Amino acid sequence: MIQPILWLILSLGIILLGAELFTNGIEWFGRRLQLAEGAIGSVLAAVGTAMPETMIPIIALVFSKEAQSDQIGIGAILGAPLMLSTVAFFVTGVAVFGFSAARRRTPRLSVDPAILGRDLRSFFLVYAVAIGAAFLPGRPYKILVAVFLVAAYVYYVRQTFRYATGPGREHELGPLHFHREAEVPRLRIIVSQVFASLVLIVGGAHLFVKHLSHIALASGVSAFVLATIIAPIATELPEKFNSVTWIRQRKDTLALGNISGAMVFQSSILPAIGLVFTQWVLDTQALATAIAALAASIFAWAELTWRKRLSPYTLLAGILFYAAYIIYTFSRNPHG
Repeated sequence: MIQPILWLILSLGIILLGAELFTNGIEWFGRRLQLAEGAIGSVLAAVGTAMPETMIPIIALVFSKEAQSDQIGIGAILGAPLMLSTVAFFVTGVAVFGFSAARRRTPRLSVDPAILGRDLRSFFLVYAVAIGAAFLPGRPYKILVAVFLVAAYVYYVRQTFRYATGPGREHELGPLHFHREAEVPRLRIIVSQVFASLVLIVGGAHLFVKHLSHIALASGVSAFVLATIIAPIATELPEKFNSVTWIRQRKDTLALGNISGAMVFQSSILPAIGLVFTQWVLDTQALATAIAALAASIFAWAELTWRKRLSPYTLLAGILFYAAYIIYTFSRNPHG
């Protein structure tokens, strides 16, 4: 048991290193291309750090021949949005209060309600369509929904860049890690750092899931529970750590846009994969996973809509939705 635990610690360090390189590189990439802050957080950072959780269902559903591959794939698809809309928001809220106590920032969040509100609204509307597709009578209808989900994400990206027509607020950027001497690093070096960071993120998450899976399977956890609860802990770490980094730097729109943008990606592209490569039949356990994610996102969206701001206490409330799901899961089947 000691060896898998050591591998877990090593893989966590790899993911942390990759996340640091990524946040530093993607900000320089956005600065060089004169992109707005919302576009950097909601599209570039979100899609880049969503790669680990995207790889799991692709490998499970397309390439794996294991008997439980469908359960693992669907569990990974549903577990990713759950983790982001609950635990990732909670971690971000904790970071706000932690850095505020250390006098690194104020406890008040400074986010663009239009950007974050659009992300959350896009998430729960598109995700509801994806979950509703499980009740359609035939596979052709589900394929049509998959096409719709991909088109919806393309439209979201288009609207994000259309809204973000100019560069965002000019923040002080630390030197690029791959070229610390340069005041303005070359684009090819920036791209090299971003690519290297993604390799580290994907590789570290793969190691984490692999060795965490060994521990979980040895304890008798089911494949679906493994994929929805345990695997996303690793695959969602990039979003969490990137956002904590940006919260520390008082870049709240980047921090929360990184999470909410990944949620939109995972409510559209990942379910589209499931609709194409599985029968997409969801049992009560799967539906509970989706309901918890939808409820948490609507809760945050409601405050943004009514108060035009987001409180860190609302972010902390995300853990309540996650806890409710965990309690339901293990009260329904204590052995997973």
